[in-house]
Amino acid sequence: MTYSIGVDFGTGSGRVMIVDTNSGEIAAMSVIDYRSGTIEENLNGNPVPSSFSLQDATDYIDVLKRGVPAALKEANINPDEIVGLGIDFTASTVVFADKNLTPLNEKEENKNNPHAYTKLWKHHGAEEEAKYIFNTAVKDKDRWLGYYGFNVSSEWLIPKLLEVKNHAPDMLEQTAYVMEAGDWVISNLIDENVRSNCGRGFKTFWNEEEGFYYDFYEKLDPELPAIVREKLEGRLVKIGEQAGVLTDEFSKMLGLPEKLPVAPAIIDAHSGLLGIGSKKKNQLTLVMGTSTCHIMLHEKHVKIPGISGSVKDSIIPGLYAYEAGQSAVGDLFGYAVKQAPKEYTDEAEERGISIYELLEEKASKKEVGESGLLALDWHNGNRSVLSDSNLSGLLIGLTLHTKAEDIYRAYMEATAFGTKIIMASYEDWGMEVDDVFASGGLPQKSDLLMQIYADVLNRPITVSASDYASGVGAAILGAVAGDAHKDMDTTISKMKQPFLKTVEPIPENVEKYQELFKIYNKLHDEFGFKHLFHVMKDLKEIQEKQETV
Repeated sequence: MTYSIGVDFGTGSGRVMIVDTNSGEIAAMSVIDYRSGTIEENLNGNPVPSSFSLQDATDYIDVLKRGVPAALKEANINPDEIVGLGIDFTASTVVFADKNLTPLNEKEENKNNPHAYTKLWKHHGAEEEAKYIFNTAVKDKDRWLGYYGFNVSSEWLIPKLLEVKNHAPDMLEQTAYVMEAGDWVISNLIDENVRSNCGRGFKTFWNEEEGFYYDFYEKLDPELPAIVREKLEGRLVKIGEQAGVLTDEFSKMLGLPEKLPVAPAIIDAHSGLLGIGSKKKNQLTLVMGTSTCHIMLHEKHVKIPGISGSVKDSIIPGLYAYEAGQSAVGDLFGYAVKQAPKEYTDEAEERGISIYELLEEKASKKEVGESGLLALDWHNGNRSVLSDSNLSGLLIGLTLHTKAEDIYRAYMEATAFGTKIIMASYEDWGMEVDDVFASGGLPQKSDLLMQIYADVLNRPITVSASDYASGVGAAILGAVAGDAHKDMDTTISKMKQPFLKTVEPIPENVEKYQELFKIYNKLHDEFGFKHLFHVMKDLKEIQEKQETV
C-alpha cells in the first residue's frame, strides 16, 4: 500500500492530507491555521489601506512543519509508504523574497512596511497598475489580451509587481524572487527556483510558445523586462511532471523519506478538477469556497471576454484550461451571518445549531421571489466577466419587513446569477456545457444553495462527496511525481473522490428565476459598464479620501 501527501493552502489555513494512491481514501488530515492570519486592518499597530490584504509567507512553511508530522501520526503508517508530495495554493498570492527565499517581512527593518509582505489574492492595492496595464494593452492591440478575457485584474502578479515598484522601490531592490506562493513553497522544499506552468500561465502574461511578453513589458516600463528576467524567471515545470525531490533538511524536519518526489504547485481550484475526476471538455466545474472558480477544459484556444486566463497543459496534458471566477461567495455568506441580529444568534445557540444552519433553514421556507430582494454579489469586486475590483455590492428591494434570512437567500441567489453570467459567456464562444460539477467547501454543506444553483442554471448539478477535492488533487500530482501508477489518467481514475448526489432543477423555480435573472442582468450591465458604471467608484473614491485625512 502506498500513499501520497496533498497540501491544500487556502485563504486562512493549510490542510495536510495523506491519501491512499489506490483508492483515494484520506487516511489522515491535519488543519493548521496561519499564525498571523490575514493582515487587513493594521500592521503592528499601523493602519493598512482598505484595499490591502496581506500575509506572512513563513506561515505556509509552518503548516508543513506542524501539519505533516501530525497527519503522519494520525495515519499511523510507515513513512516509507509515502511516494510523493504535491501542493495546491490560492492563485495570485504573491511572495517577495531575497536570494535565500526569505520573505522580506522577516527582516527587522521591514516589519512595518506592508509592501514587504505577501500580497494575498484579494489584495487590490494594484488597481491603478492594472488599469494602466489594460489601457496600454488595448491601445497597442496586444495579441495576448484576448487569452486573458480582454481584461487585467489587480489580483494578478504583474500589477502587484508594478505596485511595489511604484510605491516601495526599496523593497523591490531587496527582492531576488517575485513568486506565486505555491512556487515559493515548492522552491523551498527542493531548494531550487522553479515555476509551475499553471501559475505562470494564468497570472503573468506568459505562454509556452512565446514565453514572457517582454516587448509589452518594455512599453509599460523600460525597467520591467530586466526585473522580470531577474526576479520571475526560473526552471519551468509542467503539471504532471516532477519538480524535484525533498531536501535532506525538509525530509528530517517533516519525517518523510529522503529524496521524496515533489510535484509542481497547482492553483487550488484547478486541483479540484483532478480531485473529482473532471478531465474532459464540455464539463463546467464550480470550485466553491471563499470565492468560486469556474473552470472548463477544451482542445481549442479561443479568446473569451471576461475569463481570467487560458493555459495549455495546466491541468490535463493536451487540453487548455479556462478559468473564470467570483471574488466573494463563502466570504459573502460569512458577511451576511455576521449581520444576523442577536435574537437569531440566541436561537441558534439554544437549538445547538450554527447561525448558518438557522439562516438556511429559515431561507429555505421562502418561495422564489417572495422577499422582493435582489443583490449584486460584488462585495469583493467582480472577477468575471467584468474584471473590476472597484465594483461593490448592491442589495435592492429592502423594506421594513425584510428579515435576515431574506438577505441571506438574496446573496445565495446573487452568486448563482453571477455563475449564470459566466456560463453564458463560455457558451457564447462555442464551449458547450454538457455537465456541471460542484466541489469545494460549500456544496456538501448547503442543500438550499445547490438547489438554487440548479434552478438558476437550469442544469443538473453533480456534487462531490468530498470537501477536500483540491487537496486530493494535490495528492494525485504527488502520486504522479512519485510514479505510483503508469500515467496521470490512471492515477486520477484511482484517486478521484466519489460524488454525493445530483441536484435536479425544479421546473416552477426555473421559470421564476428566469424572470429574476432578467432584472439581475440589467443591474449587472448598468452598474458594470453602462449608465451607472461610475456610482460605485465615486463612493469608493469618497471613502478613500476619508482614509487619507
